[in-house]
Amino acid sequence: MRNLLKSILLSLFILSCSSTKDYRYFDENNVEISKSKFNRIRLTNKLLDIPGDSINHKKLTLREKRGTLTNMPKFIETLKVGLNITLDATKPIAIIFYPGEDSCNSGGTGKKEWVKNWNKQLEDGLHQVAKIKPLYIYKDSKGLENYDGLLDWKQDPNQFIVQLFFKHHYPCSSFVVISSKGDYISYFGEFPKEFVWEAVQILKQTISSYQSHNSP
Repeated sequence: MRNLLKSILLSLFILSCSSTKDYRYFDENNVEISKSKFNRIRLTNKLLDIPGDSINHKKLTLREKRGTLTNMPKFIETLKVGLNITLDATKPIAIIFYPGEDSCNSGGTGKKEWVKNWNKQLEDGLHQVAKIKPLYIYKDSKGLENYDGLLDWKQDPNQFIVQLFFKHHYPCSSFVVISSKGDYISYFGEFPKEFVWEAVQILKQTISSYQSHNSP
C-alpha cells in the first residue's frame, strides 16, 4: 500500500512538472524564436498562433493562403452531393467556415441581431460583385444553436473542407473563395466582410486575365 502511494505521488509530480514546462515558440517557417519575438509578431495581427508539433509548442501561421485545386469538377461534385445543393460551376464559390465554439465566437444570444446584420451586408456585397451567395459550413456545430434560424449552416461532409483548407482550429471563423478555374484565396481567423468581397474580385480578375490570354 505504501509503495502504491509513492507511485501515485511520483506520477502526480511528473505530471505537474510536464504541465508547467516552458513553451517553445516557432515562426511560420517552423524556425524556433524567442517568446518576446513571437508575441511581437503576433501583435501585428498579420499572423495567428496555432498549436505546434508538441503539446508545449506554439507556432505562427500566415493568415492568408493562395493556391489552386487540381480537380475542380471533382470538388464541385463532392460539394453538391455532400451538402445536397446545386452550384453554378461558372461562378466563384465563397465558403464561410465555422470550426466549432471557442472564446472568440461564443457570445450567446446577445449577438444575434449583430450577426444577422453583418451577414446580410456580406451577402449583399457578394451579390453585387459576383451574384453569388456564400455557403455556410461547420466542422462542429456547438455554439451555433445560439443563432438558430439566422443562417443555413451545413456540416462539412467527411471533413472535406477541413482537409483542403482548414486543418487547424482558427479562432472565430474563416473563409475561402474558389474561382471556377480552381484558384483559391483562404483567410484564417476573424475577418471583415470586405476581405471576402476583395478575394472574389481578385479571383474574377484572374479569370478575366486568363480568358483574355487564351482568346484567339
